[in-house]
Amino acid sequence: MAQDPEKQKFETAIEDLEKVVERLESGELSLEDSLAAFEDGIRLVKFCNQKLTEVEKKIELLMKDKEGKLQLRQLDKLDKDNGD
Repeated sequence: MAQDPEKQKFETAIEDLEKVVERLESGELSLEDSLAAFEDGIRLVKFCNQKLTEVEKKIELLMKDKEGKLQLRQLDKLDKDNGD
């Protein structure tokens, strides 16, 4: 069973999620164990999404303007400015 996602790092959560997926794909788990693994996976996915959102917000806060001053810029705006 995976660690409590609230007490782990993003990288560890991703590794745990990969293990959960491998266990589910193996087809060797009972129905009850599959359900428990699936629930662990859902918790890990929510944790990872939360961490990614937090990092995205920090990146937006750290973007610099042309004069080198820190400026808040949305990531999707940055993509459009770069022609992506």
